[in-house]
Amino acid sequence: MKTFNGIFLIVLVIFLMGFNFSKLSIPRSEILSGGPPKDGIPAILQPKFVRTDQATFMKDQDRVLGLVHHGEVKAYPINILNWHEIVNDVVGCRPVFISYCPLCGTGMAFDPTFKGIKYTFGVSGLLYKSDVLMYDHQTESLWSQIQKEAVTGEMMGTRLTLLPLIHTTWKSWKKEHPKTLVLSTETGYRRDYSRDPYADYETSDRLMFPVGKIDRRFPPKTWVLGIERNGNTKAYPFPDLAKGPASITDWLGSEEVRIEYDRGSRTARIKNKDGADLPTVVAYWFAWAAFHPKTEVYTRP
Repeated sequence: MKTFNGIFLIVLVIFLMGFNFSKLSIPRSEILSGGPPKDGIPAILQPKFVRTDQATFMKDQDRVLGLVHHGEVKAYPINILNWHEIVNDVVGCRPVFISYCPLCGTGMAFDPTFKGIKYTFGVSGLLYKSDVLMYDHQTESLWSQIQKEAVTGEMMGTRLTLLPLIHTTWKSWKKEHPKTLVLSTETGYRRDYSRDPYADYETSDRLMFPVGKIDRRFPPKTWVLGIERNGNTKAYPFPDLAKGPASITDWLGSEEVRIEYDRGSRTARIKNKDGADLPTVVAYWFAWAAFHPKTEVYTRP
């Protein structure tokens, strides 16, 4: 009886959020409410930016997601993303949206244009495998962040294009890009951006929501750098990278790549043979493994 009541409540919550579930590619029973309602975590639709000398609200050790495109450089502070999770933006004349899931530690940048139409995204209040389910305002289809795909509605099956994004410290990013712009705390909302609402969660092995079978090869909140490329999926655990050289050569299938790791800022990135950054994602191990159960894992020689 308790199981039935639990399932009923889940379905009821989903129904009340107003999304159309007549088409979906994931089990409905695994779509859970994260607590806040639809848009209860407000996405930023009109972001404002300031120069480095104006970013007095930033501390050197603050984490940011850094993006470069066509000569324009922007940084998105995790302290702000914790409260908004999505920023709809334009970088180097290219529409982008930045998505961050505090429960999975995943910051990802995507191209929101499909068949010449620019879509904008919001936070649904729903989760799949503890990961944020985003929704587009145009069709209200739900999109899995880590899966990079629409999982319900009119857009179901449409894949997102992942863009290179660097997860690093403010000190490291502004040193590499002194002319960077940084997302301003003038978001149009009243939030205490100096407070981390997930501080206790980040330092605990506790998960707040079920993700299915948990891969026990690493503690669940171990940071990994994950890459999915040409059918190959691999994770690079930060503890292994920290014990090795600053730069290593590895293979993804038949492609040679270079992994760079900076211990001081805990910054990991993967470059191709021409030195260009490849699209990757920093994630908690449990989250990466939940969506990539057959992932390869780099081990230090």
